[in-house]
Parts: sequence; structure tokens; C-alpha cells
Amino acid sequence: MWSGRGCRLMFGLVGRGKPASISSMLLKRLVFFLAFVASAQFDVTEASISQIHAAMKAGTLSCRALVGMYKRRIDAYDKNGPALNAIVVVNEKVEAEAAELDRKFAAGGLSGPLHCIPMIVKDNFLTAGLQSANGSLAFAGFVSDKDAFQVRRVKAAGALVMAKSNMAEYAFSPVETISSILPGYTRNPYALDRVTAGSSGGTAASVAASFGAVGLGSDTGNSIRGPSSHQALVGIRSTMGLTSRAGVFPLNLLADIAGPMARTMEDAVTVFQVVAGEDPDDAVTAGARVENYSLALKRDGLKGARIGVLRQAYERDSTDAEVVRVFEVALEDLRKAGAVIVDPAKVSGIERLKRAGGCMGFKYDLNRFLAGLGDKVAVKSLAEVLKSRKYHPSVQVRLESAEKVVVNGPESAECTAEMAYRKAFGAAVTSTMDALKLDAYVYPTWSNPPRLIGDLNTAGGDNSQVFSPTTGFPSVQVPMGYTRGVLPAGLTFFGREWSESTLIRLGYAYEQATRWRHAPASTPPLR
Repeated sequence: MWSGRGCRLMFGLVGRGKPASISSMLLKRLVFFLAFVASAQFDVTEASISQIHAAMKAGTLSCRALVGMYKRRIDAYDKNGPALNAIVVVNEKVEAEAAELDRKFAAGGLSGPLHCIPMIVKDNFLTAGLQSANGSLAFAGFVSDKDAFQVRRVKAAGALVMAKSNMAEYAFSPVETISSILPGYTRNPYALDRVTAGSSGGTAASVAASFGAVGLGSDTGNSIRGPSSHQALVGIRSTMGLTSRAGVFPLNLLADIAGPMARTMEDAVTVFQVVAGEDPDDAVTAGARVENYSLALKRDGLKGARIGVLRQAYERDSTDAEVVRVFEVALEDLRKAGAVIVDPAKVSGIERLKRAGGCMGFKYDLNRFLAGLGDKVAVKSLAEVLKSRKYHPSVQVRLESAEKVVVNGPESAECTAEMAYRKAFGAAVTSTMDALKLDAYVYPTWSNPPRLIGDLNTAGGDNSQVFSPTTGFPSVQVPMGYTRGVLPAGLTFFGREWSESTLIRLGYAYEQATRWRHAPASTPPLR
């Protein structure tokens, strides 16, 4: 503790043998020092948006101090200590940006719902002034002069892009996070020998380890929900058309979604509210039905809800028995919170009788995206990517196979057939919900625990590739416990089109009733 004389000496209040008067300048210094001491008591580990803002309003936390705390955690734990290897690049201007937000706060309070919230952004989002490489050496050094729609939205709401995160190259892998832009794998902070899932594993590991407050990921078949399950996070995959993909490197625009990943439902919803809405640069968002999602954060939100068990999503010969036991506990917790469980809730008529040729897809979407970037990128097509040989060996076969595909445009017979199948699949899901009077379905997000790094032989367990991506209907992932004592497992709430508020209400009530989320032991608070 500082003594009174120590404080006076520090601020020049003692000198020439007699006490000095406290000038306006010295008062400012004293206020700054006291704020610094108070900020030092704030722990960013697991800190929520509301806690950060409360500390700022109380005058005990500055934006610059907050950013410094997150930077110290990245320095201590990303390439050092447990070496999570989740961060590709840290924003070198973030402290100056934080200082500007401190000035805005002093003049008029919070600048928006995400004021000074440090965010982790996946490497496939265009981010002005920061490298956006899509996990590939082919795009190393590419710096966009504009932001992806969602990045622009969060910045306008006051957020800071703290860092860009590692990802599975081209977002190909649903089970591991390995790219050619960083050497080595991204590690799961709950068990350093385990994978983070893919492809947003870098965002997930970073948010779980409190390298930032919240994050942005993308999800074509799994990549928000799977990594969120593996790192005990909340992840929201929206209805197709509610959130824009503009400015995000595509994998397959028939199913691509971008959105939030966070440690709590409340934080995920705060970000989701900001990024949802129409974007003229993504035609699919025309007519987006945005609601006030914070109204869905009700602790008693499970009372009277009818929830169907979607066994089709997770039951297979390789399903892990411990995951099933954790899921059965989750079903009982849902019942205790007032839900009616309908088991099973089978969706019929969703089998493909005959698969037509491919509709658009990776090659089609990537080439169009790269053409839109013009001379800013060194390679301008999938063919040029292959010619460059700048990619991880694990993706070579998939890149070569994609280049051989005959591209069928949106007006082709193949696309007509594909869209008809997707519409029929969605109708079957909705029909079953209507018949059983369901508010939502539930299933384990993964049927198996996170794999050992490098293991491609044992079951992966990804349950997310079919229902949401095919229908375009929303899903919300929430932590549901742990297997093997330490490995996170997740619960998915899946529902009809535009039912985000319902899924958030159910997921939030379950989260509040169970409180499964805890920080990983490998990245403790820094003292």
C-alpha cells in the first residue's frame, strides 16, 4: 500500500520543506494514478461485456488498460507457455484506437453497445489494415482497404479488432485447425494435446483463453458450432439471410454463415444484434427479419417449451458413450427447468433419391470473390493458387479436386435441383415441428470428445453438417458439460426459419440453469 507521504512524493506534493498546494494538474495526475491502480484490480479472464462496461462507468477501468491486459495474455499464452498458436496477427494500432475510445468516453460515455470490446476476428474476414489470408500462404501479406460487413458493423458499435485468428486453411477442415499461414496446430486450451475443431478453431481457442472478450467466426457445415462445443462457448449460426457474408472468403455460399462466438449467451446476443441485418452487398439478406434478441434472455425461458430429441443428428456406431451420458443429463436438466422432452422427434423424407451434379460451390464462389479483390491479391483464381503451391499439404487433394469440378451456375439444372431439395428438406423439418408442436430440436453438437492432435483415424463426431446447412435454418450451441473430466461437450438447439429468439431463449435458460462454462486451466489469470 502507498503511504500518504509516498503518494505526496510521487505526485510532487512534498518539496522545499513545506507542503505544496494541489494544483489542477496534480489532481489530474492523482485521478489517473487512482484509475491505474483500480484498473490493475480488474481481471479480464472470463470478463463479460457488461462487466467491462460497468467498470468503465465506475471509473475503475480505461480502454487502454483493458487492451493492455488482453495483450499481456496473448504474449504469455499464445506463442509462450501453453503455446495455443491461435493468433495470426495482433493489431499494432489497437492501443492508439483504445486511447481514442477513452477520449470519446470522457466526452460522452459509451460510444455503442460494443464500446472498447476487444474482438478476435477469424482470418477469412476482410479487415482494413490487417492481413486477411484465409489461412493460406497464397494470400500472405494481403491487406484489405475495407472491412467485411460484420467487421464494419462491430467497429461502428465501438468494438476493437484485437487480433486475427488462425483457421483451418480455406475453412476446409471441420475437425482441426491447421493452416499454412502459421506453423503447427492451434491447441485446445482445455487439453493441449487436443484439437480445437475447425475451421474457426483459432477464434474459439482465443475467446476461451480470454485473448479477447468475444469473437467472429464463419460456419458452412460446423465451424462456429463445433469449435464452440470443443471450447465451452456459445455460438450462433443464423437463418440464411439474417447475417451478411460480404467480405468473408467463401467456402460454399449455399451454406456459408458468419457470426458470433462468446463465453456467454448474453455476450453472443450483444454481438449478434449488431451484425444481423440487411446488406446490399449480400443479396441473400434482402428482407432480413431482425428482432430485439435481448428480450429473449429469460431465465425461465424453458418453462412449457416442447423440445424434440433429434437422434438422427448424432446416433451412429461410433458415438461416444460418455457424450451420450452427458447429453442425457442435459435432457434431465431441461425437464427440471420446465421443458417437455419429445423423444424421438424424427424428420422423415429428407433422403436424396438421386444427387444432381454440383451447384456452384467452392471453385465458383472463390474465383468470383478473388475477382472482386482485383490486383490487391497475388493469386486471382483457384488455378493460380494451385500453381503457386503455397498451401498446406493436407489441403492439396481437395484443392485439386475442386479445380477439376465443372462449374454449374445458379441458373443451371443442377442448381435448380439442389435448391428444390433444400426447400423440401426445410419443409420436412417444419412439418415435423408442426406435427409434434415443437419449439426446437436438441442434440449433442459432437458425438465424440475433441480428438488428439494429429489423429485422423478415430471418430471425429461432427453432427452439424446436415440439418442447419441444408435447410438454412438457425442453430445455437451452448456448453453442456465435460467428458474425460476436462473436455468440453456442447448442446445444439435447432429450429425453424427465423426462430433465433426462440433458440436464444431456450439456450439462455439452459445456460443459466446449468452454468457449465469455466475457464481453461492452461491459461489462468495473470498476476
